[in-house]
Amino acid sequence: MQSSEQYWVVIPATGTGQRMQASCPKQYLELCGKSILLHTLDNLLSHPQITGAVLVLNSTDEYWEKLNYQHTKPLLFCTGGEHRQHSVFNGLKKLQQLTGDNPYVLIHDAVRPFVSHSDLDRLIDALQKCDDGALLGVPVADTLKYADDSQHVKSTHPRENLWRAFTPQAFRLDKIFLALNHAIANNLNITDDASAMELMGAYPCLVQGDGDNIKITTPQDLLLAEKLLYVNN
Repeated sequence: MQSSEQYWVVIPATGTGQRMQASCPKQYLELCGKSILLHTLDNLLSHPQITGAVLVLNSTDEYWEKLNYQHTKPLLFCTGGEHRQHSVFNGLKKLQQLTGDNPYVLIHDAVRPFVSHSDLDRLIDALQKCDDGALLGVPVADTLKYADDSQHVKSTHPRENLWRAFTPQAFRLDKIFLALNHAIANNLNITDDASAMELMGAYPCLVQGDGDNIKITTPQDLLLAEKLLYVNN
């Protein structure tokens, strides 16, 4: 039976790509003939349970309109803020204006074009059991070293129970809206959306995902992405 639940994606795409050292923001760099952002959108919107997306753009963005992107599912737009949490919050406000309902929201990095449909399936399934939301991640496999300012090892830390947090990170709209509003109002430093939930006393579920769901932030990442796309095709 078809579920009546809605699953919207919010994609903050306001980055300037300084670490990429490119002539345009990294989300607009071409990956095998198509921009990274379009790979990401196509991958997410093609999942049958995704209702639509909110794309959060930089106020100075001059690239999106040139892409002439079209999709059968709804695609909403809004302007980003000073930091990532402000941009995501603006996307959530845009979604609140659209729906009086309380859909699930999957917040996803614009430069993670390889999230798989099977990972999205597992994430969406986890939401039915996790009231505090869920996020994709991968258990840490490497030995962890703590270094001093001169890059000498000070100590070795156990990796048990440590995870690398990926996106999407998914929550009920009302809960993540309140959590991000709290973080912003109190000038709290958060590194991802789950962090905002944790500061409210929530315990989001970790869902093991595919390690190929990489975030493209450096020239080396772009080379790896080209290899992954070649292998997968």
